[in-house]
Amino acid sequence: MLFNNYSKTFILGALITTLVACSDTAEQAKAPVQKPLTPIDVAQVVYKPVQTWFTYTTRLEAPQQVALKPRVSGVVDTIEFVEGQKVKQGDLLFSLDPRPFVAEVERLQAQVMSAYAEHKQAQSEAARAVRLRKRDAISSEEAESRATTVKKSKAQIEGLKAQLVVAQLNLEFSKITAPIDGVISRAEITKGNTVNANQSTLTTIVSDQKMYAYFDIDERTWNRHFEQVQVSNNLPVVMQLVGADKYAHQGRVDFIDNQINTSTGTLRVRATFDDIENKLRSGAFARIRIASQEAKQQVLIPERAIGTDLKNSFVLVVDEQNTLQYRLITLGDRYGEFRAITSGLQASDTIAVNGPARVGPGMPIAPRNTQLNIDTVALTLGAQVDQPLLTAKQ
Repeated sequence: MLFNNYSKTFILGALITTLVACSDTAEQAKAPVQKPLTPIDVAQVVYKPVQTWFTYTTRLEAPQQVALKPRVSGVVDTIEFVEGQKVKQGDLLFSLDPRPFVAEVERLQAQVMSAYAEHKQAQSEAARAVRLRKRDAISSEEAESRATTVKKSKAQIEGLKAQLVVAQLNLEFSKITAPIDGVISRAEITKGNTVNANQSTLTTIVSDQKMYAYFDIDERTWNRHFEQVQVSNNLPVVMQLVGADKYAHQGRVDFIDNQINTSTGTLRVRATFDDIENKLRSGAFARIRIASQEAKQQVLIPERAIGTDLKNSFVLVVDEQNTLQYRLITLGDRYGEFRAITSGLQASDTIAVNGPARVGPGMPIAPRNTQLNIDTVALTLGAQVDQPLLTAKQ
């Protein structure tokens, strides 16, 4: 009897334990399973000084360029320069056969001497006529005729002297010198060939101490960004040559045209670049960049972090609870893979770096902090001299 009571008690306890265990299992089955948070790359926005700049294409021009032509006709006797080298103003470049010019000078010198002799004789005759006229030995008409002869001989001397000057100039012009400092091209006409005055091109010379770059700014851009600019401001520009990866040449605006071109709606502007090392070539294709304003602080974020919603642009900002929040933004200029933000973000904001591709507003995340590297991006016009080309798109 005691055994039976004990058995009943054991069975009852086991049953109660089983019921409690089943109840706990049921409660656990009813409780929701918490999913792990999605790890997302986040970073604090960059806040740096940037500039808006504009890019134009151009071809370089030398301030001075001469197509060298002879002032007199003749036969090329010697060539006195090395092709492609620098020359100084006054350097002898070509010489023509001087003998015809020397002969002309000597002929006119002889005529001048003869004219002086005739003039002296005419003066003597005129003086004698004055004495004879006092004694009524000759008529007044004869005396006046001799005085007129003196004047004619004097005029003849002056005319011959002028011809002699021209002949001496022609002799001087048979030595063709450099009219400017610069770099000389090859000889287009070689020794022994006949050249015609003011027609035959002997060679060309371009100045090499500075270069001009003309470019056209559309009227809207000028009025919006450059209206207050004057030549006296020496507005800086930078230039990139074809094949170069940097805007390695610095210059300044030194000419602004006085009217808008009505055919194109553009204003012609010129930048000047010093070329002391002779690295620039006239006719070279180049890109010019000009900034409209001083650098100012702006928020910068990666282009991939930006989402679009109809006509709006937005980013996902991480709040204090590590939840993503929708934030409307206004886009500025692009700098490489980064975009300036003119409104909507603060310098202290943290954003989802890879944008809304995998996540959305209101979503809690497991943030993975990263850092935005913008050191290799040119944010200001001056920085492009030392950094490779990273285009800023308007």
